[in-house]
Amino acid sequence: MSTEIIVPELGESVTEATVGQWFKKPGEAVAQDEPLVELETDKVAVEVNAPASGTLSEIVVAEGETVEVGALLAHFGEGEAGSAPEPAKEPPKKEASEEKKAEPAPEPEKPKPASVEEPAGLAPAAARLAEERGVDVNQVTGTGRDGRITKADVLKYLESPAEAPQEARAPREEGPREERVKMSRLRRTIATRLKEAQDTAAMLTTFNEVDMTELMAVRKQYRDLFEQKHGVRLGFMSFFAKACVTALKEIPNVNAEIDGDDIIYKDHYDIGVAVSAPQGLVVPVIRDCDALSLAEIEKAIGDAAEKARDGKLTLKDLQGGTFTISNGGVFGSLMSTPILNPPQSGILGMHKIEERPVARGGDVVIRPMMYLALSYDHRIVDGREAVTFLVRVKECLEDPHRMLLDL
Repeated sequence: MSTEIIVPELGESVTEATVGQWFKKPGEAVAQDEPLVELETDKVAVEVNAPASGTLSEIVVAEGETVEVGALLAHFGEGEAGSAPEPAKEPPKKEASEEKKAEPAPEPEKPKPASVEEPAGLAPAAARLAEERGVDVNQVTGTGRDGRITKADVLKYLESPAEAPQEARAPREEGPREERVKMSRLRRTIATRLKEAQDTAAMLTTFNEVDMTELMAVRKQYRDLFEQKHGVRLGFMSFFAKACVTALKEIPNVNAEIDGDDIIYKDHYDIGVAVSAPQGLVVPVIRDCDALSLAEIEKAIGDAAEKARDGKLTLKDLQGGTFTISNGGVFGSLMSTPILNPPQSGILGMHKIEERPVARGGDVVIRPMMYLALSYDHRIVDGREAVTFLVRVKECLEDPHRMLLDL
């Protein structure tokens, strides 16, 4: 029984995708629910699985081609067994009698010993001098008649011997010196959106630094107890999300967006957390962070990161964020200027925690410091508001108890 494999529904407002990779070849046997092909949309990768056990009969659309929802991808034969290639037959063994009759292999020629005879174009006096002084006459250029090597030639060689020949460099392996690979749909979308952010927003970045001493102490003190009670590790991201919510409530323009000639103010705080996935950077959204506890935020971030690694994020997971946090510090970044995630008006960049000398009460002390960067759309967020926002985040992180007491 033959079945058509078609492009499934890909989500709201998504009408086409790119064929990323076929996991099976025509004629291969496939188990039920085993992935057949991966489709790349603007935001996520979607796997199309086998409807039943059978064989992939024919691939209609090649990798890299664009298809619309409902388009035919392949023909699938249910219950058909794939044809396995026949094992290679071993050559018949020779009988012992045949082996005896076989002619013995000719003995390899023995290498001829190096010639110790004098070259024909070598004068006797030159030969004696070369032997006494250990000169390789093959390295001497003869200037006598018909290129004959004279005693004078050997003496000249001894006065200024030729440089030893350098070993020949191994030839470079033949093969292509570059590779051209078509950009994935996700990478093209990322490139388009980042360029769009630079072209449309009046983007500006302001910096500050935060002393992580108190936050690290709180995390260390309650880390084990937190994990025992909630079943999830206590990280820094939940504190940053809470600190940003506190600052967003005070500076609502950072949580707003521009739509034409209008400003849309958001009364919800859906924080996008940038995570690295095999297909590129994605930003799953943690909904209603203002109503979540630290444990609930940590669980939501952990679930989103796992789905990103497994390629199971849906469009709903990535849409509707009001503000974004990006953590380049996990890769060792000390400072950067994050790019806005349109249509949002703000993004916070976290960076590497590094011990640095700082002044405290007139003394120089070593503290774990982190640079913070806030990129914002200057069309809607003024410089005063941006700096106030970043200072508020700094205050919450340097004194975590303020967040618990809503101060």
